[in-house]
Amino acid sequence: MKKENKIFIWLLAFSFITSCNPGKETVVTEPSALHEAMQELTDVIVHDIFSPPVASRIYAYPSIAAYEVLAVEAPNYRPLAGQLRDFEAIPEPKAAIDLQVAAVDAFLLVGKALIFSEEKLETYRKNWHEQVKQQGLDETILKHSIAYAEEVATHVLTWADKDNYKETRTFQKFTITDDVSRWQPTPPGYMEAIEPHWNKIRPFVIDSANQFVPERPTAFDMDENSPFYKETMEVYTAVKELDEEEKEIASFWDCNPYVMNVHGHVMFATKKITPGGHWMGIAKIASQKAEADLMKTAQAYSLTAIALADAFISCWDEKYRSSLIRPETVINKYIDEEWLPFLQTPPFPEYTSGHSVISGAAGEALTAIYGEPFHFVDSTEVRYGLTAREFDSFRSASDEAAISRLYGGIHYMPAIENGVAQGRSLGKLIVDRIEMGQAAENVSGNKKSK
Repeated sequence: MKKENKIFIWLLAFSFITSCNPGKETVVTEPSALHEAMQELTDVIVHDIFSPPVASRIYAYPSIAAYEVLAVEAPNYRPLAGQLRDFEAIPEPKAAIDLQVAAVDAFLLVGKALIFSEEKLETYRKNWHEQVKQQGLDETILKHSIAYAEEVATHVLTWADKDNYKETRTFQKFTITDDVSRWQPTPPGYMEAIEPHWNKIRPFVIDSANQFVPERPTAFDMDENSPFYKETMEVYTAVKELDEEEKEIASFWDCNPYVMNVHGHVMFATKKITPGGHWMGIAKIASQKAEADLMKTAQAYSLTAIALADAFISCWDEKYRSSLIRPETVINKYIDEEWLPFLQTPPFPEYTSGHSVISGAAGEALTAIYGEPFHFVDSTEVRYGLTAREFDSFRSASDEAAISRLYGGIHYMPAIENGVAQGRSLGKLIVDRIEMGQAAENVSGNKKSK
């Protein structure tokens, strides 16, 4: 009933449904349905416990599908076809359709194909169709809109099917060795390394997974005068001396879908949003604050999702190149066997920090669209029991996301600092290469036009 009420609300806001005839320019402006569809997708990603890299892929393809449908008749926006790797133009509508219905339906259809709990999105989709029909949309228009959405979804999914994701499901697992500097599984779950071959996934914009290779991590050396030992002690001391705000920051940006609760011999997971999901939530908050219309909202979602997806490919390329051991493993073995990080260590190598890379990239994408400064209240984590935080820009939010990993006790500072640089360089390249249309006028005081 709650979901049906949400659908009803956007329909009330959208007082009449606009249809599109081939060759006739139409502007559709109400973004509520797309926001709700994105939240539904996020809820399923959390429910299905997808890894952060896989979740970024799930966000990207549906967002692109919705944007491409709307770009069919948006004179100031350029389609992504021909700009993303191997992505060809979607088919044009052959009958009168409702652009908003087709865009949201394409989003849901693509999203449904990429998750485990398909029935959840399909139930939402069918309820949404009924509400649209009850609010007066002509059944023929609805039928044509759904048919067009299905055609676009098939087109996008055919493209997605060639990104090497399915092939990587069969690749060899990460090999554990006795190299003292090499990543080892960490407590309490001691999970296998997540997505060791993610650098084989086809990028959306960047030339290759290794286009933004950061400088090498500090060499492992537990001599008390070595740089690595000092970096390790920095993590150890930071966690020992955390103040309340630093604890809040670490918890706010935790975004670890693999958190395990251990009670005696019983272990169960706490479901959390992924770091990419957090930034898609920020894209929603920013779009609503800016009172963005549907087209600009779709632009924000798709550009952010593309930046996140390529950032994960770039970051994971380095993680499994350096395969650096986590602070928790080092500290417990050489310094203090009772020490615990404030956050649970996620199951993959340390360098570079995923939060730092993907937040740096997403921050650049959103800054390109909504400008800087841009004050916003990030309430993304409120539904997961945390307090909202305020930021004056997307870059300041990405800086906080990065340093949160030191407070959490799960990253050395080079992974954080070099990760931010890696992500921002990647994000700027994506912003410069993709021509979508209207962008912010207050980025560093200059108008950005495409």
